[in-house]
Amino acid sequence: MNREGHLRSEQHTHQKLQHRKSWKVLAIALGACVILSACGNSNSITSDQAEQQSAEQTSNYEASEKANQEQNSSSEVSTMVTPDNFIDTLMTGSKDAIYSQFSPELKETLTLEQFKTSADSFLEGVESWEQVVDAKMNQLSEYAWKDQTGTKGILAYFSKENQIDGLLIQPLETHEDTDQKFTKTEFHFPLKGEWYVFWGGNDVMSNYHYEHETQRYALDIVRAKEGFSYNGDAKVNASYHAFGEPLYAAADGTVVEIKNDIPDNVPGVMNPEEPAGNYVVIDHGQGEYSITAHIKKGSVAVKKGDKLKQGDLIGELGNSGNSSEAHLHFQVSDGPDLFTSRSINIRWADQSQQLTRGNTIQGLPE
Repeated sequence: MNREGHLRSEQHTHQKLQHRKSWKVLAIALGACVILSACGNSNSITSDQAEQQSAEQTSNYEASEKANQEQNSSSEVSTMVTPDNFIDTLMTGSKDAIYSQFSPELKETLTLEQFKTSADSFLEGVESWEQVVDAKMNQLSEYAWKDQTGTKGILAYFSKENQIDGLLIQPLETHEDTDQKFTKTEFHFPLKGEWYVFWGGNDVMSNYHYEHETQRYALDIVRAKEGFSYNGDAKVNASYHAFGEPLYAAADGTVVEIKNDIPDNVPGVMNPEEPAGNYVVIDHGQGEYSITAHIKKGSVAVKKGDKLKQGDLIGELGNSGNSSEAHLHFQVSDGPDLFTSRSINIRWADQSQQLTRGNTIQGLPE
């Protein structure tokens, strides 16, 4: 929080602390709204990033529809808050209207007065907002905005019926020094076909990894079809479009570490004791190591010491480790250890596509 500058008096310091507390209250109100849980270790997720799994989303959506039917019949709110008018309403409209569309879980987390106090203190000095995320997946839509200085961000999750299922407001920090440093190696996307970037980008609004130096430029990738990452029973791995998809070496290199015996989770039940799950680490030279995590148990197709060419099969996508559903976690670091090495921004061979949150990208030819 110090990035906003030092305050000039004890009174201002006290007020600032109160503002921090109120922002914290609002930050922890992030409800059942995110598909993927953290790929990091069990300490990498704070209450500010409380995330629920997609396996719970179906029941939450049903509750959302019922709540909104009741809400829409209320005479207290005359105007529906939608993603299109959310920012204007927050800045100059009725915060009561916004709060009235909070999910029951959010309302249990903070009161209307807490929300108003949090929002008012956070909005001080803000003149305008730029939308940076518009992402839709599994019955929920996520929208994110940055203020004109790039130092404040808002993340909001809306159900299909415009219930607000999650809201996060927070100061933003940039790391321009490392943002501009790319790998010397050119990497190819390690999957075939069309994929959806669930987390990716150079800010925490589009990539929650960004605040952690060890995973700052990591990507989480899912396969989506018709707006869903799964089809059928959300508690079965085979229902997920990404599960079992072949993984390929993103560049030439030598395998230096593997793990292949961690069971795949039941979707929504994570394994923080083995954060990366099954993985393959490849040394590409020049101090650059690709780390592919959450691989399907028993599918790793390489061993330590193997010399690989770009495009060689290394395994299959899975749901092992600290993962809530089948997806690709991919990053390049300056060492082979996921939790002690520093993440490096990736230089992609194909620079025509933006691997940032909410974008659909085309991988290797099928």
